[in-house]
Amino acid sequence: MSDLDPVVLARIQFAFTVTFHIVFPTMSIGLAAFLAIVEGLWLKTANELYLRIYRFWITIYAMGFGVGVVTGIVLSFEFGTNWSRFAQMAGPVLGPMIGFEVLTSFFLEAGFLGIMLFGMGRVSQGLHFFATFMVALGSLISACWILAANSWMQTPAGFALENGRFVVTSWWNVIFNPSFPYRLAHMLLAAYISGAFLVAGVGAWYLLRGRHTDFGRRTVSLGLAAATVLIACQVFLGDVLAGVVARHQPSKIQAIEGNWEDRASAPYLLYIEPDKSSQRNEAELGVPYLGSLLVTHSMSGTVEGLKRTPPEQQPNMTMVFYGFRLMFLIGILMFAVVCVSLWLRIRGLLYRTRWFLRLLVWMTPAGIVATVAGWYTAETGRQPWIVFGQLKTADAASPVVAEQVLASLVLFVCIYLLFGGSFLVLTLRRIWKGPSELEPSTTIVPAFSAVGAVKRGQFARGRDERVRPF
Repeated sequence: MSDLDPVVLARIQFAFTVTFHIVFPTMSIGLAAFLAIVEGLWLKTANELYLRIYRFWITIYAMGFGVGVVTGIVLSFEFGTNWSRFAQMAGPVLGPMIGFEVLTSFFLEAGFLGIMLFGMGRVSQGLHFFATFMVALGSLISACWILAANSWMQTPAGFALENGRFVVTSWWNVIFNPSFPYRLAHMLLAAYISGAFLVAGVGAWYLLRGRHTDFGRRTVSLGLAAATVLIACQVFLGDVLAGVVARHQPSKIQAIEGNWEDRASAPYLLYIEPDKSSQRNEAELGVPYLGSLLVTHSMSGTVEGLKRTPPEQQPNMTMVFYGFRLMFLIGILMFAVVCVSLWLRIRGLLYRTRWFLRLLVWMTPAGIVATVAGWYTAETGRQPWIVFGQLKTADAASPVVAEQVLASLVLFVCIYLLFGGSFLVLTLRRIWKGPSELEPSTTIVPAFSAVGAVKRGQFARGRDERVRPF
């Protein structure tokens, strides 16, 4: 036990807790936007199918939101317990941003979440839709503040070091640091793509089983339509972000590419066995010229190697390389899926091609897995710095005993497995049960559409049917 490194254990603990946590905000951001769109479509068309879709997914959203809030609070405490030196030095910069996130985002979401979950049939249609929109907006604002804080750690700006502390000299430069706009857009697109594949995958499962086929067709259609547009944007933005990272964090790009020496006409490596001690790859496998084409947009361009970075400042190439490859390969697969979906949609086979529907089911968590892999790439690629170029991770840890960190890590693993297992069981049970049918006697007809006006007249003429106000 005396050989345990408290810094390594603290890093493992934070990596585990943030990995578990990030799944739920990613899902919540995507589903919140989807719910706002679906409710808007229902209000416009008075199609009860959209109301059924809304009621089904709001339950899963609420469970994910709850777990995300609980696990997010834990991360803040870890700054004080395991990373007190970091909290002391960077507190003047990061503390206010975390506070702003709570004031402008969490309170906004929490304030309207109750109306969103329990207000249907109790408040006006406009107010309920406004609440759903505010919850979606709150999740977006939350992502803005969190990404601003994390991006500052990646590309710090707008500060001065005084008496061993980071002091803000320009809040504008702190928040809008060089990587923030690109990383925020990249993360938001990732969350929306994750939500789109989640929705489409569940709809495909119903179509394969021949249950709730109207629900399945509409959710598959909506999910894939959104994914098609979003992935096209993500491909372009990912290339732009890579250029930003290359300018400000060259060691990260060097580790992503997996080269130690500068290489002209470099291959795109798919497999490597890096040896940091000898500063070379023991083995590698790649596609000729593709590395230069992707990085420099020229087949003869030169791709920088990690030897350009001093060994003591080099990130772990294995983790950065394979984290990026996992994200990239899943992204390519998602791009292929949406291309096939367009072809099937044009031919009228989208809902009847069973092999494609099975693929969609398997792709249900693809966006979330790719997001986690991308997050690992970003965070491990920043090492050995916790604030890039300014503060090393080893100098930011608390002076704690390794055994104490290990005990809390084991406790977190047990509790989070319970949380994760409970969420998974309840979500799968909800999916197995399926969307509930709407009873005629409790049908809610939106007031904001011509179709709704016709339906209200029909219901009013029915002897045993009535319109229940929203």
